[in-house]
Amino acid sequence: MRLRNVKGSREAIADNEYCIKDYEGRKGKWNEVFGNDNPIKIEIGMGKGTFIMEMARRNPDINFIGIEKYSSVLIRALEKMAKEEEPPKNLFFIRMDAEFIEDAFEKDEVSGIYLNFSDPWPKNRYKDRRLTSGRFLARYNNILKKDAAVEFKTDNQDLFSFSVEEAKNSKWNVEYETRDLHNTPENEGNVMTEYEKKFSALGNPICKMIITRDF
Repeated sequence: MRLRNVKGSREAIADNEYCIKDYEGRKGKWNEVFGNDNPIKIEIGMGKGTFIMEMARRNPDINFIGIEKYSSVLIRALEKMAKEEEPPKNLFFIRMDAEFIEDAFEKDEVSGIYLNFSDPWPKNRYKDRRLTSGRFLARYNNILKKDAAVEFKTDNQDLFSFSVEEAKNSKWNVEYETRDLHNTPENEGNVMTEYEKKFSALGNPICKMIITRDF
């Protein structure tokens, strides 16, 4: 369950050097923020930052941006960064709602999107809020480079079925699909999130899909 009320989290985030406040002003200029022309990949709903911090460490030639809606969750990632002897220089964070993702990134500016254990919004009336809904896929299309992919992991079987169908219905290509990632060869090199560790320890199989598009 997400923490939603950590006293002082908003103030701490506002003063943190790893968190970009004026993300709208950075639109189309993220390579200036990083000081290089390396590809930019983002994680939407990054939680406490375990996944994206490890990705940044493993891939120093890629720039990463973690996006999290809740201050009380994002503050935990910032606390982890503060404890690092050498925090990755290719990683920044934004506190924002994914609904406004197009306000932060220009067309063709993003080279990949990671969605990990996103909120399933189980009631059907909220399906458009799911980060793998056609509504969000259209937003991703407007910021992704043509050859970029969206990678999605979850342990929620219903959400996974919905996500695969939404991708197909939205004319995206399902390049990879599995309902048991940890027992496939593709699991080699897999970076686990906090939830992935928790759910896999409970015996829940992990689903993953990778999607691209031609339009």
